[in-house]
Amino acid sequence: MTINLYTKPNKRGITVNKNDLIAQVAGSTGTSKAEAGAALDAVLDGIRGALAGGGEVRLVGFGTFSVGHRKATTGRNPRTGEAIQIAASNRPKFKAGKALKEAVN
Repeated sequence: MTINLYTKPNKRGITVNKNDLIAQVAGSTGTSKAEAGAALDAVLDGIRGALAGGGEVRLVGFGTFSVGHRKATTGRNPRTGEAIQIAASNRPKFKAGKALKEAVN
């Protein structure tokens, strides 16, 4: 299925926001925008919940969402040059799948 979003191009190309995506899903599936919005929110909540629990989400042909760990480091305040501690943190990562890479190229 190809999604054709009707958006205005900007300097970087075409930008698609959540409302554009909801409208396209509603049109493709024949559902209302409210139902498509609820479905999209459910998918995003599922991904968010899996990542918050330290897991990963694999969507075959699209890509894999996972959690990366960033170690604590020492940085420098650019104004004063003073050493500061940067706390360890987790960050979301996304690795594109083969089909997505091929579609983009």
